[in-house]
Amino acid sequence: QVQLVESGGGLVQAGESLRLSCAASGRTFSNLIMGWFRQAPGKEREFVGAITWDGVNAYYSDSVKGRFTISRDNAKKTVYLSMISLKPEDTAVYYCASEIPTELYVHTTPKMYDIWGQGTQVTVSS
Repeated sequence: QVQLVESGGGLVQAGESLRLSCAASGRTFSNLIMGWFRQAPGKEREFVGAITWDGVNAYYSDSVKGRFTISRDNAKKTVYLSMISLKPEDTAVYYCASEIPTELYVHTTPKMYDIWGQGTQVTVSS
């Protein structure tokens, strides 16, 4: 079993940068696809991006592509979400999640992720 704890959220101005961290505990982190999602008030949880177990490939939603970067350090059991050029519409609670271990490909739907962190708030002011 993996437990996830996000950190690094905060209040920033539009155009600024932020890096979120997701620390995992448990034995099976290094073979899991890890994803980031976000949820704004009144909206459904939205896929932000995901990274393969080896960190070689990362996938992003169109809304963040070119501005957000996902990376991971399996030795530290941590996955990161680096965000630049933040916009007010990026304001949301950000969650990291681990994909169901039996899945071999990256999925963009929340139901394919079975372990979630508690979330960290990111607020971007205009």
